[in-house]
Amino acid sequence: MKSVADTPDSQLNTTDTPPVVLTSELRKVYRTGFWLNQKVLSLKSCSLSVYQGETFGLLGPNGAGKTTLLKLLLGIIRPTSGRGLLLGKPLGDRSVKQSIGYLSESPYLYEYLTGWEFLQLAAGLFQIPQSVQQRRIPQLLELMGLSLADARKKQMRRYSKGMLQRVGMAQALINDPDLVFLDEPMSGLDPVGRYQMREIILGLKANGKTIFFNSHILSEVEQICDRIAILAQGELICTGSLNQLLGTSSTYYVKGQGGDWAVLKKWIPSIVFEPDGSWQGTLQDDYYDFLASLRLMEGQITTMKLSRPSLEEFFIQQIQQQSK
Repeated sequence: MKSVADTPDSQLNTTDTPPVVLTSELRKVYRTGFWLNQKVLSLKSCSLSVYQGETFGLLGPNGAGKTTLLKLLLGIIRPTSGRGLLLGKPLGDRSVKQSIGYLSESPYLYEYLTGWEFLQLAAGLFQIPQSVQQRRIPQLLELMGLSLADARKKQMRRYSKGMLQRVGMAQALINDPDLVFLDEPMSGLDPVGRYQMREIILGLKANGKTIFFNSHILSEVEQICDRIAILAQGELICTGSLNQLLGTSSTYYVKGQGGDWAVLKKWIPSIVFEPDGSWQGTLQDDYYDFLASLRLMEGQITTMKLSRPSLEEFFIQQIQQQSK
């Protein structure tokens, strides 16, 4: 299906550098049944690009094919057809593993190890020297907001869900990767944990890391991602930046108090006045002139935001259209 943004990915690359992630007509069919004679199409022809330094969000309902796409990109499974490149190498090329970090949705962590021991184990798999480990592990624990004392002494079977998720994230960053894949990184976290995870991801972005992740928490995606793609029933139904997909409406929803009601009515024809003296409505003219006029009327704004659909509203609309 054609992108809602109607803009080829190649036109979104403003740096003229090759994509970090590139897929072309990627497809995956699973065989099931006792004789493996039944076919299940998990991913249809999927073509997308992700560029250096981008935070790219992959969205979709359960069973849409998100995890299948991640496994194809990571070389965990092989595509039925199509091709792709990761950091300039064909999918499955082992030489790129050193530059990739991955946090699965439900990571298996050795519960009888401490957090420190687990990170040492992960570092050993990447053949990171002990001298580097002694410096990097404390840095990652601090970044994740984990106590150094707990990480050294407490077995992970005694960790909370949030602590385990942070250890998993530290493991994904132990090799200082250029490209990080995150599968539902906010899963099971409370609001404080989600905020902290969001700040970690934004910090990685500020350091030039490329981040590819999927999540069901669309409000977090809307705050973090440069671009998104939506998968439904194995098909990529749209891709683009939030402005391209949600629009760049210059119409504003405003709410305020005070001012001359007759003048306000001219600025905001749809205005609704409340008994407590507050008012609300949609402003379609230049909001700078409106704010100047409101100041002269000794009124004030309490709320002002762009009148465009949220990512959640857009997502539901796209999924409903796809299911018709």
